[in-house]
Amino acid sequence: MVTAFRYFEANDINPTKKQVADKYQERIKGIVPKKPDPEPKNERKPKASDFFEVYDKFVKESGEKNAWTTATYAKMETMRRDLKAFKKNLKFSDLTESTLAEFVAYFRDVKRLRTPRKKKGERDDYDHDDIIGLKNSSIEKKLRFLRWFLNWATENGYNTNMAYKSFKPTLKTTQKKVIYLTKEEMARVRNLQLSGAQAYLDPIRDVFLFCCFSGLRHSDANNLRRSDIKSGHIEVTTVKTADSISIELNDVTKAILEKYKDAPFNDNKALPNYTNQAMNRDVKELCRLAGINEEIRITTYKGNVRTDEIHPKWELVGTHTGRRTFIVNALSLGIPPNVVMKWTGHSDYSSMKPYIDIVDDIKATSMTKFNGLLEVKN
Repeated sequence: MVTAFRYFEANDINPTKKQVADKYQERIKGIVPKKPDPEPKNERKPKASDFFEVYDKFVKESGEKNAWTTATYAKMETMRRDLKAFKKNLKFSDLTESTLAEFVAYFRDVKRLRTPRKKKGERDDYDHDDIIGLKNSSIEKKLRFLRWFLNWATENGYNTNMAYKSFKPTLKTTQKKVIYLTKEEMARVRNLQLSGAQAYLDPIRDVFLFCCFSGLRHSDANNLRRSDIKSGHIEVTTVKTADSISIELNDVTKAILEKYKDAPFNDNKALPNYTNQAMNRDVKELCRLAGINEEIRITTYKGNVRTDEIHPKWELVGTHTGRRTFIVNALSLGIPPNVVMKWTGHSDYSSMKPYIDIVDDIKATSMTKFNGLLEVKN
């Protein structure tokens, strides 16, 4: 019996009466006892007070589960730096409504932009408003990221502070303008004569027009391989969402692919490749040369301060303009939204609504042209 008790003591077991009796019977019968299997060691779960450790766990687990892109990881890392800069030893319990309001104020009045935007007129100077503080639309995005993390932390038992759910600050914003090229503007870009020092823009124009006539994002145009080109269509697994889509070819996209069919691109790519930054810069120059000069007013808010800026359209064009141009022009041609969504990979109508609204405005404006039919010339 003493030996049995030593066994339990050595293995740090507080035995029941039955365990003692069973072990005593084992000793009598000469059965050599097995050492109990060690309990599995679970990964240490961060404490709720370890706010940034929980944040890192969220990024790791959610990133792996949802196959985040490099861009998403970068945004979440920026958010982590923002939270750390706001309060170094932040805890979940700190996130009361008043603290969340202070966080909004930090973004608006304190946060320093890492890459200040240059003023239009004085290229060597910077606008103070562009160096300090975010506009309301950017703050809203930051709060969405924070809610995303806090929802995860709540579901996984790290957070019990629900103040963030009822925190809804008043951030006056305007609907973001959809910048796209009209049929006439696309014709100007296509017909632009490029020679001499401007010749480097020709392949950039081809990639941009390919996006305008296919609906591909720049990342997917960059990733397009010759093996993706089938008879009369291309098959693409999108970089951003991993959607598998099939897009029929038209005369413009066929001609561009034919132009580069024998070009010695790396990895059997089908089109010239450019970084997003280089493409953004050079597409602006292309549109400037093509005379895409319509004045566009951009209205933004920082707190309650409204700012109106007038830009020539070419300044607002970027890589994503090609995809937006495709969607607006496809809808304007009367192609049903559900068909356009199959080409673009959009999963719901809410993401198409801004484009449908634009087309409705175009239709309403075009209808006035019928008024001319009523004019009688004497």
